[in-house]
Amino acid sequence: RAVVMSVSHSSKLNKLVREQYMKLPQGDLAQVTYVWIDGSGEGVRCKSRTLDKEPKSIEDVPEWNFDGSSTAQAEGSNSDMFLVPVRMFRDPFCLDPNKLVLCEVLKYNRKPAETNLRHTCKKVMDLVKDSHPWFGMEQEYTLLGINGHPYGWPDNGFPGPQGPYYCGVGADKVYGRDIVESHYKACLYAGVKICGTNAEVMPSQWEFQVGPCEGIEMGDHLWMARFILHRVCEDFGVVATLDPKPMTGNWNGAGCHTNYSTEEMRKEGGLKHIEAAIEKLSKRHDYHICVYDPRGGRDNSRRLTGHHETSNIFEFSAGVANRGASIRIPRQVGQDGYGYFEDRRPAANCDPYAVTEAIMRTTVLNETGVETKDYA
Repeated sequence: RAVVMSVSHSSKLNKLVREQYMKLPQGDLAQVTYVWIDGSGEGVRCKSRTLDKEPKSIEDVPEWNFDGSSTAQAEGSNSDMFLVPVRMFRDPFCLDPNKLVLCEVLKYNRKPAETNLRHTCKKVMDLVKDSHPWFGMEQEYTLLGINGHPYGWPDNGFPGPQGPYYCGVGADKVYGRDIVESHYKACLYAGVKICGTNAEVMPSQWEFQVGPCEGIEMGDHLWMARFILHRVCEDFGVVATLDPKPMTGNWNGAGCHTNYSTEEMRKEGGLKHIEAAIEKLSKRHDYHICVYDPRGGRDNSRRLTGHHETSNIFEFSAGVANRGASIRIPRQVGQDGYGYFEDRRPAANCDPYAVTEAIMRTTVLNETGVETKDYA
């Protein structure tokens, strides 16, 4: 019996017809799509407007507004929210000269919305800029049909046990490579600092990596990479979920492993600075767990079990080449004596602004305990 994949109706529309319209000239006008994080802290929203010429820098893109009562960010009686452009990318869907613009969200009183975690992250990154923090984040995600079932899995039952799927090749090993390769190319076109991709341990699970990025750039590029992923999946009629444990049972969860270094860690003898940073992280484990997913650690509690290449959520650990530890020092870094380390605790649905800010507060600003300092 042929398996009918659960894809959206809109994905079956004739794309060749759409292509005829996309080829039409638009003169000197530019279509700009504003992208922002909604009230869930996980979802992205967008809307577009026409500018009378192609913007050459973020300063050329005007502020805009939206109805916050429809995104769980405001009450209907006072619903206008400000969209403040912060980073511009090329638009891989409508092509040049059109743009995608990532925005911060401000409330009616110009204060940051509750899910605008970029605001404080930017302040912290400005404070620590002399340490030149580099990040690379490994975004795992799972492809689902619109019925919520993992894409390509049998309608009734499960695929074979994990083993042949990680970095796999072949129609019986990987599902949805067309989506992955389209996303990769779209990110390259947009100017997102995507640096790799691979099939993951659970079938229908994939990963892409973004970085190295310095400071606030990390969150900006990862959020835009996520937007582009959801938008590509929309064209194919499937769903990308960032749920940290989309399938219960003997299946790997999904994380967002975060690679990190400062300038002194990257220099000769930097290993001692890496070890010092890990020591600081070991004394602030509870704080980091609280900010490494949008629900104060509840999402990660389903994933960080000590099994399936994870550490236990209640214990801090570190080791060279140990994928069962909270912090992994790559083997090459141990041999060279300098480089970077990997924090394996962030969940797939983490906010990269929260993660990178927390790492800087602990390792560079030397904060301790569960409270954070206000440097305003």
